Amino acid sequence: MKKIVSISTFLLISTFAIAQDITQGTWFNEEKTGKIQFFKQGEKIFGKIVWLKDPLENGKPKLDKENPDDKQKSRQILGLINLKNFKNTGKGIWEDGEVYDPKNGKTYSCKMTLVSPTQLDVRGFIGISIIGRTSKFTKAD
Repeated sequence: MKKIVSISTFLLISTFAIAQDITQGTWFNEEKTGKIQFFKQGEKIFGKIVWLKDPLENGKPKLDKENPDDKQKSRQILGLINLKNFKNTGKGIWEDGEVYDPKNGKTYSCKMTLVSPTQLDVRGFIGISIIGRTSKFTKAD
């Protein structure tokens, strides 16, 4: 009986640990107009736009035209790293990062919380997290 309980406990812990790894697979943004692939670089987590529902504008790749830096306005949205420098707290929460919104060209402080294996809450804010907006990402694959 102890072996069955031990195996069940191990499987439950293993499943929970895998579920907390957001770098596996891709995630839809809330509107399902884009997919993000998270990846680890050193001890930090980053997110890159790897798919767009509408990747073209006037027959050409969409550009980061809202960026306040004129030098960045010619870069493509597809392939853009727009989530940066997140620290994993080990509790399904990633903090101290930032999110860049190519729709308005603004960068916000950001915190991500894994609500379930298929839902990731991404909260962008200015100053303190109570003043901000949460976007619900869903697992794409």
